[in-house]
Amino acid sequence: MALVLPFTDQTCNTILPDVQRVLAAQGVIAIPTETYYGLAVRPAQEAALRRLIDLKGRPSDKPILLLIGNQDQLVPLVAAIPPAATILMELFWPGPLTIIFPAAPELSPLLTAGTGTIGIRLSPLVPLRRLLEQTGPLTGTSANRSSEPSLDHAGEVDRALGAAVDMILDGGCTPGGLPSTVIDASDAPRLIRAGALSVDVIRTALMGQGYTLSS
Repeated sequence: MALVLPFTDQTCNTILPDVQRVLAAQGVIAIPTETYYGLAVRPAQEAALRRLIDLKGRPSDKPILLLIGNQDQLVPLVAAIPPAATILMELFWPGPLTIIFPAAPELSPLLTAGTGTIGIRLSPLVPLRRLLEQTGPLTGTSANRSSEPSLDHAGEVDRALGAAVDMILDGGCTPGGLPSTVIDASDAPRLIRAGALSVDVIRTALMGQGYTLSS
């Protein structure tokens, strides 16, 4: 079974060496986010990415999003930051909004699924951002088998995936509800998935800056 560690503002620094050890060994860690639990590996580690994909039974044509701890971490991951993406970042990050950027050419095709783009989110969950500032960007795909429901409690993750993941950071019950909203801002802004952040709010904000949100 996976090693389960408590994850709060108070324990973030204490558990960091254990987290770094697991990541360095190309391990898979379940982490709480502002919606559901996610699965975290380092994006540059091919073996860890393959473990993650096999664990989820994820189709090879489905990209994997990344979580960052601050906006400085965005720069090495993207080929460009389009103007519409800048507006979305200024207005809605940190928040439950995944923005799709043109991907840096160095990123693994296991992340991009050959799309040439990468989805990235700056979570509003403070302990998670603090952790990511130390570990660097990590994947944030949902902690479940593909086609199965997303999980909002560490105990559920342990029962479903405990034998397959190396560590679970127990942040208690996550809010659940809708997943993050996904907007492709790599060209003209386009809605990919409606979610926790209101599409109407995003559309109005973009219209105020001269952009139309298509679907």
